Amino acid sequence: MTGLHHMLVHFPEAFWALATLMVLVGALLSGRLAELSRAALLPVLALSLLGAIAAIVSGFLVWSLEATLHSPLARNHLLMALWSLGVYALLAVLVWRAGPAAFDGARRWALVILALVGALLFAATGTLGGHLAGAPTAFSELLRLTGWEVYTTFYAPTWAVAVMLLIALGAAVLGYRRRHRAGSGG
Repeated sequence: MTGLHHMLVHFPEAFWALATLMVLVGALLSGRLAELSRAALLPVLALSLLGAIAAIVSGFLVWSLEATLHSPLARNHLLMALWSLGVYALLAVLVWRAGPAAFDGARRWALVILALVGALLFAATGTLGGHLAGAPTAFSELLRLTGWEVYTTFYAPTWAVAVMLLIALGAAVLGYRRRHRAGSGG
């Protein structure tokens, strides 16, 4: 069953990498390729979410929750997997709800930021999974430079929490201003 999990995790990772590239192409370029990227993004995101759910469920079938929660490395792997799933689910909802307008104006930058954050999260997920499988990567050194020791740390570094709070506050302020502007007719 372990092999099944190792195989399944590559589907959401590939789809998330493709979705990130499609968001960047759709947001930053114009022309036929950008149009195709925007049009095909939602199906790719839907497939990525199905793949992620299958990968996470297979992980729970392979390793007990008690064992996973006992190891800081396994906890971080699970945490990053769930954060990745959450970010790309949010991206899918935004693209679905906004439809063709998802890439209009400032919305495109929200998609770009979410896609880049999601890419960092799934890269960390894969790196931690590699450590669990006995195949560490060079990306671990980048994590270590941010203050995250993959074998012992189970927390978000303080700077990461501060950045998340600033992004949330900025998004709330922008949303309030936009709503206020729309309500006043100007």
